[in-house]
Amino acid sequence: MAETVYALCLLASLVCAALLLKNYRYTRLRLILWTGLCFSAMALNNLLLLTDLLIGPLADLSIPRVATAVIAVGLLLYGMITEVT
Repeated sequence: MAETVYALCLLASLVCAALLLKNYRYTRLRLILWTGLCFSAMALNNLLLLTDLLIGPLADLSIPRVATAVIAVGLLLYGMITEVT
């Protein structure tokens, strides 16, 4: 059951990232770019979480998962700080 939820979260973040980056191509608003990159990093984080759940104790992916989460939040924070008008 948990695998299904994590897979749906991965799918949702991929769709959000794709839609945001597609919208950036037309509008050229940089905040949309930073948000799209944030969702791309969140999708990678969800993929690592799903992989960590599926492989179990064979490998510990907690450090890469935390790193991608920090990168995702950092991208969004940077975009919000730099794009204040």
